[in-house]
Amino acid sequence: MKAFVSWSSGKESCLSLFRTQKKLQVEYLFNMAAEDGRHSRSHGIGSDLIQSQADALGLALIQRNSSWPDYEETFKKTLVGLKEEGVTAGVFGDIDVQAHRDWVEGVCGFAGIKAVLPLWQEQREPLVREFIDAGFRAVVVCVNSRYLGREWLGREIDDKFIADIKKTGTSDIAGERGEYHTFVFDGPLFKKPLKFSAGEKRQDNEYCFLELVGRSNNDLTNGDGI
Repeated sequence: MKAFVSWSSGKESCLSLFRTQKKLQVEYLFNMAAEDGRHSRSHGIGSDLIQSQADALGLALIQRNSSWPDYEETFKKTLVGLKEEGVTAGVFGDIDVQAHRDWVEGVCGFAGIKAVLPLWQEQREPLVREFIDAGFRAVVVCVNSRYLGREWLGREIDDKFIADIKKTGTSDIAGERGEYHTFVFDGPLFKKPLKFSAGEKRQDNEYCFLELVGRSNNDLTNGDGI
């Protein structure tokens, strides 16, 4: 089946790609951007870094700009176009929020595409550990200030991260309720690790974002600037 992956830049979409790469013919990463096209809609990642991920993964990137009110309509139109290109499956990284599953099955059904959720109903901690043990690396780029403080921005997803987030008692280990979002910069699917440094932190209502700055091969590597 020719497929796309709904791409957030984070660990669940990456792990979903990892699990399905041998079962599906994944050809596209599909990412939704803000109205100006400069950042991804949900995680606030610069579009240049999203493109760098796609290049490192050897996949074509489809990115569409949209406001939140127009999000679903834009998503549906893109899927209709993909169906016309022969895509019959869409891969999503949702774990167990039923409303999310209902939405992705609805938009995929509209376009005649099968929604595939390879992580569905699995336990949070084993999923995060599978991501780490497989050799993927990611950093926290967004936190919901109702659950986590700014000091979590830039932290790498590793065993210490799991131990510390469990101690909070308020946050889902995988961030499934939106407690935090991540950016994957290396792993077994990547042709080469992405290079970046940490920029400014910005507040947008209850969310705080870490701006990542892409670097050339001669500059900081693998988050050395975090």
